[in-house]
Amino acid sequence: MRILILHGPNLNLLGEREPEVYGTMTLAQLDARLRAHARQRRATLRIFQDNCEGTLIDLLHGNRRWAQGAVFNPGAYTHYSYALRDAVAAIALPTIEVHLSDTGKREPFRRRSVIAPVCLASVRGKGADSYLEAIDRLCALPR
Repeated sequence: MRILILHGPNLNLLGEREPEVYGTMTLAQLDARLRAHARQRRATLRIFQDNCEGTLIDLLHGNRRWAQGAVFNPGAYTHYSYALRDAVAAIALPTIEVHLSDTGKREPFRRRSVIAPVCLASVRGKGADSYLEAIDRLCALPR
C-alpha cells in the first residue's frame, strides 16, 4: 500500500514544543519510526511536513494519484480549515486524521474537527502510536 503522511503546522518543532503535551520525540525520530513500521507491513510512505495551509492542499492534490490512502495530522488547522477539509474530500482517498494528544481533553476550541467528517477515522491521544494505528487501519483495507 502507498500511504501519504502529512504533518501540519508546528510539528517540525516536535521534541521542543510543549513536551508535556507532545512528548520528546522529534519529527525525524517519528518519521523513522513510521518508515520502519510501514516496511513491516510492506507499505510505502511519502512523508511531508509543512506549516502552510496552501502547501498542505497542494501536497494532497499532488499525491492523490500515487497514494492509496493518507494519514493526516492537520495540527491547529483541524479546528477551522474548511479548505483542507474540502481538499481531503476532493482527493477521494481513505484518509485517517491523527493527533498525538487527545484533543477531546484539551482546550474547548480543540475539541471540534472540521476535517474528521470527511475522514475514514480519527485516531488521537496515543502519541506516535496514533500514526501507527492509522497505518495499520489503511493497510487492512481491501484493495
